[in-house]
Amino acid sequence: MSISIERLASLIQRELANIVNEEVKNSQVGYVNLTEVKVTKDLSYASIFYTILSDEEEVIQKAQQILEKNTSKIRKRLAEKIRNIRKIPELLFKYDEALAYGNHIDQLLKTIK
Repeated sequence: MSISIERLASLIQRELANIVNEEVKNSQVGYVNLTEVKVTKDLSYASIFYTILSDEEEVIQKAQQILEKNTSKIRKRLAEKIRNIRKIPELLFKYDEALAYGNHIDQLLKTIK
């Protein structure tokens, strides 16, 4: 059964949302929101973009460390949930700076007013 890249990305994002927040139970980091998943054409890698509620650099670094440390465990749990593809892609977690940048622009606009 062939699955399109877009459908696979959407399925991975939906399943990972629960898995990541179960694995990253850390009071410093809090809730991890997955904003986007991009899967390569050969289905070997999936870039997972995430945000957290804090803008502090040390909290962002802590979240990245926890995600990188637990990547294999998260990938294994994802494989248990998604059974209709032959190989689960390697997971690459990346912090999504778009939300932080948008908040920064919003603050600048408020100070101009």
